[in-house]
Amino acid sequence: MAVTLVNPEGLPKPEVYRQLSVATGSRLVFLAGQVARDADGRPVGEGDLAAQVEQSYLNVATALAGVGGSFADVAKLTVYVVDWSPEKMPLLGEGVNRAAAKLGVDPVKPITLLGVAALGEPDLLVEVEATAVLE
Repeated sequence: MAVTLVNPEGLPKPEVYRQLSVATGSRLVFLAGQVARDADGRPVGEGDLAAQVEQSYLNVATALAGVGGSFADVAKLTVYVVDWSPEKMPLLGEGVNRAAAKLGVDPVKPITLLGVAALGEPDLLVEVEATAVLE
C-alpha cells in the first residue's frame, strides 16, 4: 500500500479523518473536483446532500480505477460543501458511509472541509477533490 494513515501523538485523534498520510508510491494523481454526476453527466441526488456526497466519492473511485488505482490510494481529500453548517455533518457522514459500503473501503483520510457559497452549477451541493499516490 502506497498510503499509510496516521494520527500522531500530540494532536487530536478524530474518528472521521486522520491528521496525515505518509505516501511511498511513485506516481502522484491529482483529481479534479468530483461532483454528483453519473457517467453520462446527468445530475444525481438533486437537493440531497448525502446522495451527492455518495456519488462524488464513487466518482473519485471510478477516476482512480481508470488509472490503475483505487480509493485506498487516496492520500488527501478536500470537500467543498455549499452553505456548510455543522448540522450538515450527519448527511455528509451518511453519504461517505454509503459510498464506503459500496466500495468496500475505509473512507477515513486526511480531509479538509470547506464551506463555500456556491459551486460551478446551481444544483451542486458538494464537490470532492482528491490526491492519490500509486505504486
